[in-house]
Amino acid sequence: MLEPATATTATTATPDGAAGDATWWRQAVVYQVYPRSFADSNGDGTGDLPGLTARVPHLAHLGVDAVWLSPFYPSELADGGYDVADHRDVDPRIGTLEQFDELVAALHGAGIKLIVDIVPNHSSDRHPWFRQALAAAPGSPERERYVFRRGRGEHGELPPSDWTAAFGGPAWEHVGDGEWYLHLFAPEQPDWNWANPEVREDHLRTLRFWADRGVDGFRIDVAHALTKDMSLPLPTAAELAADDLPDGAHRLFDREEVHEVYREWRRLFDSYDPPRTAVAEAWVPAHRRSRYASPDGLGQAFNFDLLRSAFDACSFRAVVEENLALAARAGSSSTWVLSNHDVVRHATRYALPDGADEEAWLLSGGTEPPADHERGLRRARAATAFVLALPGSTYLYQGEELGLPEVADLPAGALQDPTWVRSGGTRKGRDGCRVPLPWKASGTSFGFGPGPAHLPQPGWYADFAADAQDGDPASTLEFYRRALARRARLRCAEDLEWVEGTPEGVVAFRRPGGWTCATNFGTEPVPLPAGRVVLSSGPIGETLLGGETTVWLEDEAGAAR
Repeated sequence: MLEPATATTATTATPDGAAGDATWWRQAVVYQVYPRSFADSNGDGTGDLPGLTARVPHLAHLGVDAVWLSPFYPSELADGGYDVADHRDVDPRIGTLEQFDELVAALHGAGIKLIVDIVPNHSSDRHPWFRQALAAAPGSPERERYVFRRGRGEHGELPPSDWTAAFGGPAWEHVGDGEWYLHLFAPEQPDWNWANPEVREDHLRTLRFWADRGVDGFRIDVAHALTKDMSLPLPTAAELAADDLPDGAHRLFDREEVHEVYREWRRLFDSYDPPRTAVAEAWVPAHRRSRYASPDGLGQAFNFDLLRSAFDACSFRAVVEENLALAARAGSSSTWVLSNHDVVRHATRYALPDGADEEAWLLSGGTEPPADHERGLRRARAATAFVLALPGSTYLYQGEELGLPEVADLPAGALQDPTWVRSGGTRKGRDGCRVPLPWKASGTSFGFGPGPAHLPQPGWYADFAADAQDGDPASTLEFYRRALARRARLRCAEDLEWVEGTPEGVVAFRRPGGWTCATNFGTEPVPLPAGRVVLSSGPIGETLLGGETTVWLEDEAGAAR
């Protein structure tokens, strides 16, 4: 018999955050749409806003509370849309502002909120302000909007430092007059100078622009990297990598003054009724995450700890305990993420042998080591049911409701991610999780659009198509629909209490209202806990909980509600 632990882990006493009140985001299920790969309405191979609007019924049937829309702004696609040329417009290949308004209306009409991506660390090199900066002289006001520095050497012919960009290669680009500009990512993504008041005011203008169009919240890209200490002398890469720096003192990342920016943003968000929400993508140590998630800051921050964790009982429980405590400290709610547009899909990660090198697997075209896709999907469904039962908000990535694996064998000529070129072919990049979705089991692009897709889709996509899974109770799509419907019915206060005395490899916790989540991370069946099963990630017996399976159970009091 499983007994609840006497201690209770509480994140907050805040009410359940049901959709419609100012705290709807606290326990929301948010679905990430990577627009260029979601649905194509006109056959040009690129997903667009009308295609997304036409699929709102799919999202409503799925049962999500909100959509996070990845960048849809004008872009040369040097980094999948995260090189933004105009932060207050729509890329013509994706749609128009009028079609954006139609999307907002369709989502709101279906009871779904909209969160849009804001990319504040850098712009595109096609941004009008950057083009002005290149045309202007060193030391000009135009260049002060970005991070320009004189190069080393007699004529400035050497970069100002030996820093390396995230996608590989140097982090500085020469402009021909002795000056270089900083780009922490691709050369086409020059970094803004956040010490410049014009930059700060322009981003406030951008936030107002989208909030006034009905956007409910914002996902802040690279939220930890805006403010930088660029005073001379610049440190070397080795000095930057030193691990003995005090919190908030790194030259480029997670500096204390970045929170001055977000306090100003919070005042803007709170001027709306209801207040606009925000969530930070901040790659910082766990104990620093609460600074971004504070009520006077962005309000919530991603934790990617489960995304980086092995499918392991001890690891999952430790991640949950730590992040619930951090959320309580911030006065926020935690976030749970298993997949997104930057990582190998979790149905595939769990299919690889524990400890496998994902980069090497991608470079092999998905052949070495062999992936056990049946096991990967079984684990993925169990992990999804686990996170959906937790207090806090869950972020789903498009296609995971279909059980999509990673497309690992994309040919080199089709790759679009700058990582592939910038790394000299040593890192394949993120295209495998961005292949356009299969809506139908047949057709030129499996229902993605009237013509071919911008990334090649494998033939096995037919088995994962939405129409092939619709109505099949054993399908992953129907499992997600059941899980989100049960979650909505069982939504409760943001507390949990661990159930102790479980068999080895089993993690169980109780939620207010009389229901329990139990996950068997092992491979052998264990006794099924007491209660009425209301959700199972896979087949179970009358008395046994199978391996790599999650169940939700209601006790008699909860079932009578």
